[in-house]
Amino acid sequence: MEEFYAKYVSQKISKTRWRPVPPGSLQTAEIFATGSWDNEENYVSLWSIGDFGNLDSDGGFEGDHQLLCGTRHHGDVMDLQFFDQERMVAASSTGCVTVFLYRPNNQTLSVSQQWTAAHHHTGLGSPSCSSAPCTGVVCSNPDIVTVGEDGRINLFRVDHKEAVRTIVWEVHFHPSNPDHLFTCSEDGSLWHWDASTDVPEKSSLFYQGGRNSTFLSHSFSNQAVVHQSLKSSWLSTDPAKDRIEITSLLPNRTLSVNSLDVLGPCLVCGTDAEAIYVTRQLFS
Repeated sequence: MEEFYAKYVSQKISKTRWRPVPPGSLQTAEIFATGSWDNEENYVSLWSIGDFGNLDSDGGFEGDHQLLCGTRHHGDVMDLQFFDQERMVAASSTGCVTVFLYRPNNQTLSVSQQWTAAHHHTGLGSPSCSSAPCTGVVCSNPDIVTVGEDGRINLFRVDHKEAVRTIVWEVHFHPSNPDHLFTCSEDGSLWHWDASTDVPEKSSLFYQGGRNSTFLSHSFSNQAVVHQSLKSSWLSTDPAKDRIEITSLLPNRTLSVNSLDVLGPCLVCGTDAEAIYVTRQLFS
C-alpha cells in the first residue's frame, strides 16, 4: 500500500491542482495549489511536497507539505486551474474570475488580472446585477473559458479586460413540464431540449434526428446520485435509457437572441435583429 502524508491546514479544501512541469521535462511534480471554501476567510495557496522520507536537521522526517505562499480569495473557490507555470485561474462563488501570478524568486502570489462580474444574474426578479457563482474554468493559452450558474459560457483572454465572447443568454425549464428546457444565445440560436423522448440507442453522443434536431446521450450525467423519489430525465444514471432531442426553433440564424419566456404551449423571444418571435404551438 502506498504511504500517504497528511497535514492539517485548518481550511476546508475545495480544489487541488498540481503545478505543471516544463514541457519535455523528466522531473516529477513538486508544487501543488489549493483553494478553500466554506471558511470565514478563503485562500488560494501553493505548497511544496518536500523531500519525503529524508531526515531533516532535527532528526524528523521531511514529509510535511510546506506552504510556499498564499493569498486571500473572496468567496468560495469553485474551480482552480493552472494557466501556465506562473499563472493560475480561480473561479469564485461571487461570480468573479481571477488570474493569480506566482513569483518563485520571492515566493509570492498576487492578483494579475480579474473579471469581477464574469457571471451575474439580470432581469425580472433580480437586482440590476446580482452575482452568480462561476462553477468551472478551463485554460488553453491564451484562452480562458468559464461557466456559471447564470447559464453563460464566457471566453476570456489574459490580455483583454472584457470577455471576448459570451454564449447560452437565458435558460428556462418549462414551468409545468421540466423535461423540456429552452435556451437562447448570443450566436442567434434558440433551442428546445426535450428529455421526454424515448430514442433508440445510437453509438455516438450526438446524432441527427431530423433536419433541425439532434439527439444527445444522457451518459454525461451518470455521476448524479438521486433519491429514488426524484424522477427526472436530466438526472438519469442509465446512459442507455434516455436521450435528449435538441431542436432549433428559429427557421434561420439571426443576431443575438437575448431573452425568452415559456408558458404552456407559448414561447416569446426578443433579438438584436429588432424582432420579437412568438409561437403558440411549441408541442404540436
